Order: sequence, then C-alpha cells, then structure tokens
Amino acid sequence: MHTLVFLSTRQVLQCQPAACQALPLLPRELFPLLFKVAFMDKKTVVLRELVHTWPFPLLSFQQLLQECAHCSRALLQERPSTESMQAVILGLTARLHTPEAEAGTRSFCRKHALRVLDMTGLLDDGVEQDPGTMSMWDCTAAVARTCIAQQQGGTAEPGPGPAPVEVRVDLRVNRASYEFLREALRSGAGSPLRLCCRDLRAEDLPMRNTVALLQLLDAGCLRRVDLRFNNLGLRGLSVIIPHVARFQRLASLRLHYVHGDSRQPSVDGEDNFRYFLAQMGRFTCLRELSMGSSLLSGRLDQLLSTLQSPLESLELAFCALLPEDLRFLARSPHAVHLKKLDLSGNDLSGSQLEPFQGLLQAAAATLLHLELTECQLADAQLLAVLPVLTRCARLRYLGLYGNPLSMAGLKELLRDSVAQAELRTVVHPFPVDCYEGLPWPPPASVLLEASINEEKFARVEAELHQLLLASGRAHVVWTTDIYGRLAADYFSL
Repeated sequence: MHTLVFLSTRQVLQCQPAACQALPLLPRELFPLLFKVAFMDKKTVVLRELVHTWPFPLLSFQQLLQECAHCSRALLQERPSTESMQAVILGLTARLHTPEAEAGTRSFCRKHALRVLDMTGLLDDGVEQDPGTMSMWDCTAAVARTCIAQQQGGTAEPGPGPAPVEVRVDLRVNRASYEFLREALRSGAGSPLRLCCRDLRAEDLPMRNTVALLQLLDAGCLRRVDLRFNNLGLRGLSVIIPHVARFQRLASLRLHYVHGDSRQPSVDGEDNFRYFLAQMGRFTCLRELSMGSSLLSGRLDQLLSTLQSPLESLELAFCALLPEDLRFLARSPHAVHLKKLDLSGNDLSGSQLEPFQGLLQAAAATLLHLELTECQLADAQLLAVLPVLTRCARLRYLGLYGNPLSMAGLKELLRDSVAQAELRTVVHPFPVDCYEGLPWPPPASVLLEASINEEKFARVEAELHQLLLASGRAHVVWTTDIYGRLAADYFSL
C-alpha cells in the first residue's frame, strides 16, 4: 500500500532534471521519502543530487530504506540496486568536491552539513547472483575505492577543505579484496572520508592479514567480528584473539574450526586454550558467540565461565558436545537469557537428550530461535522433547532439517505447536516416508543426499498445508528450504 504523499513523490521524480531544479524549493522534511523513492525507482540523477545537497547531519540507510508509513516495502530486505548504490557514492563524492564558498550559497544551512553516511544493514544473502544488484563484497570494494580516491585527490583544491564525512559500513574481506581495503582504512586519517566498520567478516584470510586489518579498525565502531573458513586452530586463535579483545564494545564474535581435543591434550594446546580463555574474559559487552565446527567436548564450562556477562545468542553447531556440556549450559546464567540457540550437528538422540530437555526448560521464557539441523532426532526423541519444546511460548523459528522424522512425527509437532502463537517458521526435513530403502537409523549424509519420491512428498506438503489451514495458522511457513534466508540474524531478533 502506498499513501497519496508517496504517489505524489513518485510522480515528481518522473522528470529527473526538473526534480533536481526543484529540490532547493522543497521542504527538507520531504527528503527522506524522496530518497527512498529515488533509491527504489533507480532515479539515479535525483539520488545523486539528494546526497549532494542532503540537509541533515545523518543519512542512514537503515532509517530511510525500511518499511514506513508511506510505503510498506522494506528495501533493506532486498539486495540493493547497483545503479542506486553508485549514485549515492557519486553524490557523496560531488558533495566533498563542492567548494566551501559555493556550498554557502545553497539554500541549505551549513550547520546541517552531512557528517555521517550510514550504509550498514544491507542484505547479505550470499546466494542469489544478479548483475543488476550489488553484493556486500561489491559494496565493500566500491566504498573502499572511493575512500582511496578521496585521499589521493584530497589536496588538489586550494582553500578550506571539505568537512569530513564518516562512512559506516559492514565490511566483507577476502584475499582478493584485502590490499585495497587495508589501504582505504589506512588513508582515513588524512581523507575527507573516514571509513568506519560496524561488522567485519573475513573469509579465508591469512592470520597475519587478519591481525593487520584488526589493528586498523576503530574500537568505538566495531560491533561484530566474523572469521570464516580460516581454520585457525588454537595456535592461530591465540595470536588473533588479543587483537579482537581490544574492542570493548564488541557484541558478537563468530569463530569457527577452533580445535582443542581434550582426549589427546598437548602442553602447547592447553597453554593456547588457557590463553584464549583469559582473552575471552576481557569482553564486557559480548552478547553473541558462535563457535561452529570447534571441538569443545567437555570444555564448554571452561569457555562460558570466563565471560563477564550472559549471552543472548549461542551457536555451537558441530561441536561434538557431551551430556555434561549441555548440563552445564542448562545451569549456567546464560540459559535464562538465550534468544537464539544453535545445536546443529550435535547428536541429541542418546544420553544428550535428557540434558537437552533441561536446557530447553531453562531457556523457555526467552528463546526465539532454535536450530537443530542434523541432530539425529527421530520420532521417539521428538515426542519426548515436545512437552518442553511447546513451553517455549515466544519461539518464532524452529529448524529441524536433516533429522529422521516421519510424517506422523511432523503432524504431532504441528498439532502441539498450536500453543506457540509467535511461531512463524518451521524448517522441517523430508519425512523418512518419502525415501526408498533407507538404512536405519539413517546417517545425516544419507538424508541430505538420497533422492526422495516427489509424488509422496507432494502429498505430505498438501496434508501439512491443510492441517495449518484447519488450525488457523496459514501464516506459519512450513518448508524444507534451508537456503531461503528464513533464519534470523541475532541483531534482528
């Protein structure tokens, strides 16, 4: 639905040259809606002029591109148009190149000069490839190159320099983009553009490069550090972690492949693990911790006991957790604060089942997002868990993909979950009824790779849909699509 104001704004922007000429005559209160419409409709000439003449200290994508009273479309939920993003960057460049004397003659008061361009919060799905849209990798490269260009050309004009602008971004870096991103961060001190990173994701980056990048980031801006596919191990992590620990406002830390096998301990390994724990104790604002594919068997108590404050999001996928790990977590101060919990890839079918039930009981009042992909939960285990699972009254998302559940088990879950009024998404497995000749119990790899009987599954989908309709829950999504961007980021919960 669009309001009359929105439709009128869209009409005004149809002739871009005329709209640009009219900007000085329009109330500045219209600029936010003008920006959203121009960004949405790829009115790049107007968009560039809007940024060039922006009358407020802050231009924030998260504020301007969200669902609003005039337009229900949330552009932050879509990958941004390459044309629109480039127009924003060109408008910023044009603003910085406007001589001070000329800027003073504009109808916009200089005390409202743009000081912060906040480009954070853009969709980062990493799945769809569309040449007309800009990925986070592309956005990082475009902003970094603009900062470098401003530094190199910043002294060309005589007289007073342009007022510096802080550009807040979420940075994605790999081996290919590391060099120019490092150069952009190093040039910030003498450039009219100062790059400020909110969320950093480094993929497959050598340890020395990761450290060099961390040393260049502003400790006051960084909210998240996400190190992916780096296979650090405890030795590498002991080198990197002190550089991460200096970010006292860090709220989210995502590490992967941290190996420390308590069954075959070594002196160096134990020393590195103790050092890692000591550094983890320095964080004062940490609310999310992800340790996916890290061997933490019997060591979860050591890790979580060092933290200064309770976590709200904990991801322990494929961490080979033992029953004592789950028992500790259930009794810890973290359990009663958890909004998001990911135990994917941990076997919950045997002796872990009882402590897992205790953990769910402890987290029932706060839990919003529960991920249990490939946890070897068959019908018997699901039925045992259902009484406590349905007490999670605020649960919005449940992930059960890759578990050996039958249609009967899924129907039982659907019926019992009627009490969970806030549940919006269930990612379920293909029922074992839809496979031919499955070994029992079926390994997760078989469930993920074996072909299914499409005709049987079509009947399953139809029956589930009818059950949802009959219970008045047609708005709840039941799907087998694990790549549909349905899982929520912690900061969006």
